[in-house]
Amino acid sequence: MTQPVSPPRDDIPKLSSQAEPSPWRAVVARADVRTLSLLGVLAALILIGGITKPDEFLDTRNLQLVLTQASVIGVVTVGMTFVITSGGIDLSVGAIVALASVWATTVATQDFGFMGVLFTAVLVGVGCGLVNGVLIAYGAMVPFIATLAMLASARGLALQITDGNTQVVTIDGILDLGERDSYILGVPPLVLMFAFVTIIGWLVLNRTTFGRRTVAVGGNAEATRLAGIDVRRQRLYLYLLSGLCCGIAAFMLIILSGSGQNTNGNLYELDAIAAAIIGGTLLSGGRGTIVGSVLGVLIFTTITNIFALNNLQSDVQQIAKGAIIVAAVLVQRRTANTT
Repeated sequence: MTQPVSPPRDDIPKLSSQAEPSPWRAVVARADVRTLSLLGVLAALILIGGITKPDEFLDTRNLQLVLTQASVIGVVTVGMTFVITSGGIDLSVGAIVALASVWATTVATQDFGFMGVLFTAVLVGVGCGLVNGVLIAYGAMVPFIATLAMLASARGLALQITDGNTQVVTIDGILDLGERDSYILGVPPLVLMFAFVTIIGWLVLNRTTFGRRTVAVGGNAEATRLAGIDVRRQRLYLYLLSGLCCGIAAFMLIILSGSGQNTNGNLYELDAIAAAIIGGTLLSGGRGTIVGSVLGVLIFTTITNIFALNNLQSDVQQIAKGAIIVAAVLVQRRTANTT
């Protein structure tokens, strides 16, 4: 005999899982603690600059200068973030920027005008990335050795092309982009280019199959291969991407300086790696963040600007950068051990 079903009682409290979470808790739960920490560091640096040199640091032209200087190395850092996320490294980015900038500013290249300079810079960057990718992916060379060899070769070739001289740009269309008249709502064109590359990089890393495969290769290359993904081809594409970013950065540097020099891009590899590391990209691979890398670039550029305005020596600046890098690596190790 079936028992009658009692009607639902209104006095019984609903389960807590059915309760709607507050919007504020939802925002906090999704927030990236590391990103918020980097924003806090950047805000603290801006506060320090505003206190020590309020008239100079907070001047509109100085802030535009900081963003412009961050843009060139920032584009290189976007490409570096992809490479490090995959478990690789690229020590040749600075030398590739130098080679692309001098090759694109030769008299013969400038005869082809604006597009000739842009195309040459990008082509040289991608070509160098192709050599790195083939040596590493299909030649089974260690990324450190392959890119170190490219660093030496590209620097030597850049010096041979220029013979130690500065190659002045004479194309008005390129020079005009570096003038204040070309600013859009007070924003330099180089900053807009950097923003565009950053947005594309974020979308590719976080919203595409290419980005997921990049993370997978860095996390466990063998498991990724067994899953049917061509790891070698993926690594080749990543170094092509890094070379592409170097070519774009070289063109931006040509706009900024109005010339091509074999000394361009000096120590860019160290700055890009450092920015990616403090941004949260793991050196061992498997995790990368474009937003964190961009914030890392802004932090380093702001530090450099503050030191310059306060007439502090460059060696103190390098010591400060080194301390930040060490602290970031220690935080990464601590985080990895606790997870």
